[in-house]
Amino acid sequence: MKKKTSRRLDSIKAAHESEKTISISDRVEDYLEVISELVDMKGYAATLDISRYMNVSAPSVTKMLKKLDAEGFLEYEKYYGINLTEKGQRIAEMIKQKHGILLEFFEILGIGKEIANQDAEGIEHHLNPKTIRQIRKFVTFFKANPKLMSSFNEF
Repeated sequence: MKKKTSRRLDSIKAAHESEKTISISDRVEDYLEVISELVDMKGYAATLDISRYMNVSAPSVTKMLKKLDAEGFLEYEKYYGINLTEKGQRIAEMIKQKHGILLEFFEILGIGKEIANQDAEGIEHHLNPKTIRQIRKFVTFFKANPKLMSSFNEF
């Protein structure tokens, strides 16, 4: 008997296969993003601050910091602070840019800031770079054409 597969199942399978090629997990990206934001805001990132923002225990943060250190995303020495490496900074900056682009996109759609932030956090890790580039083009086009933007917002 021949197996039947739907297009939807094929696309789900393809999406999961492409995720396997990405070596950075959503959780790692979240940590790098939070660490980068804390450093920008306070000049440093501490385990307890990360714990509060990530809503996880301090021992969990310590475990992840050791992993991120071993993978070359940051330099971590217990009690001495956390420094992102160039590799970690690149990833954190990429996530910040994705987040910003998504916020602008949601703003154009008329979505409030709180919901836009939640949605951006929910999908920023899952979008293909090509999708982000296209959204960026869309946002740039709309911002360069204020009449279109005001017409769109009238709906």
